[in-house]
Amino acid sequence: MNDAKALALLKSGDQEALAWFIDKYSAYVGTIVNNILAGSMSHEDVEEVTADVFVTLWRSSETLIPLNLKGYLSRVARSLSMQRLREKVQVLPLDDDILILDEDSVFDSLEREDQDQEVRKLVYAMPQPDKEIFLRFYYYCQSVSVIAEQMKMNPSTIKTKLRRGRERLRNSLNNIKDTAGGDLNAN
Repeated sequence: MNDAKALALLKSGDQEALAWFIDKYSAYVGTIVNNILAGSMSHEDVEEVTADVFVTLWRSSETLIPLNLKGYLSRVARSLSMQRLREKVQVLPLDDDILILDEDSVFDSLEREDQDQEVRKLVYAMPQPDKEIFLRFYYYCQSVSVIAEQMKMNPSTIKTKLRRGRERLRNSLNNIKDTAGGDLNAN
């Protein structure tokens, strides 16, 4: 069975298709979750978040397209892991009057989404192996030593490529920001 066939079965409510996805991707998802939560959460929490990723897959199967399910599972794993970390941090009770939503925060949120999309485009446009190193470090939360070992590279080379990649991203984003700012001022 392949991802597309399994997803078609999952859309029809086939629980065996869900079991197939769990068998195929649980180690992958578990690694991502563990890389984010290790040291701050228990093993049971890691397992729970990993299971939640597959519950999310089950619930959203109707709208999924089988093009990049591995990427989808990765995004969900990172998102749910970060959400669990935020929940752990939020121990202080908030007063109602602190939670005032203003227009600036809405615009800031939209601007961040646009910037996230632009960063994704720039990362995917990177040449290999820079793109793979960036994805492994920032999206799959692998350490420099793990990346170096798996890619058979020197750890200092990995660090250098990450630093140079960040500089290229920063410069590209600043150029985009300057261009957008220039267009806005011209009107």
